[in-house]
Amino acid sequence: MSQSLSRALDLLAELAQKPATLDDLAGKASVHKTTVMRLLHAMEEKRFVVRDESQRFRLGSKFFELSSKALEQRDIRTVAHSHLAELNARTGHTVHLAAFEGGEVVYIDKFESHHPVRMYSRVGLTAALHSAAVAKVLLADMPPARQEHIARGLDYIKLTANTITTPEQLLAELVEVKEQGWAHDNAEHESFVHCIAAPVRDASGRVIAAASFSVPVVLLGYSDLLKLLPDLKAGTEAISADLGWVNPERTTHE
Repeated sequence: MSQSLSRALDLLAELAQKPATLDDLAGKASVHKTTVMRLLHAMEEKRFVVRDESQRFRLGSKFFELSSKALEQRDIRTVAHSHLAELNARTGHTVHLAAFEGGEVVYIDKFESHHPVRMYSRVGLTAALHSAAVAKVLLADMPPARQEHIARGLDYIKLTANTITTPEQLLAELVEVKEQGWAHDNAEHESFVHCIAAPVRDASGRVIAAASFSVPVVLLGYSDLLKLLPDLKAGTEAISADLGWVNPERTTHE
């Protein structure tokens, strides 16, 4: 890498932290102030940096244009793959990745359980909107009016004794999911399987997918299933971070 390019990247890294004046940047650089100014002028011409009325430099529109395009080119399944594989390897349980496709929630990736009892699910199958944990996570991020429209239009087929059977029940649960940041399927779709799911977010913070653990009840009771939540949420947050999302709670604590 050329010295000029390396120095320009160092300046961009500084400006990513906060806006700065020429003197601020020159004070941290290992080169003369005139060299810093020359690099800033070159990046200003290409809209990588911009100066405000206080003569402070900040990241410019070209930088965000390119970063946005880079994020758009990252396929969610490709980005999530290694993180989901690690969750599967560490726990031995079935891991799903699901997303909306049209008006349906579809499983777009799956890692099989290491145990003899396996899930019937496969990539390409749809998840029931009123009973699947991944569906609840995706619905919970929608505006309330959209949630209600969907909830009122569902056929509430009672699959098990625990299945949600009314729009009011589903809408109330979506409020809880939104607040707590995860969802469950407490043997609502199949009486012998229960699941937990957590959201995957893009750079804007929008929920674009959901990942889940699906475990036969004979392997783990519900209280033990919930013990997997920290691992699951750490995994989905890592995927989200790779997609450009910044956890506001972490930023606040820092």
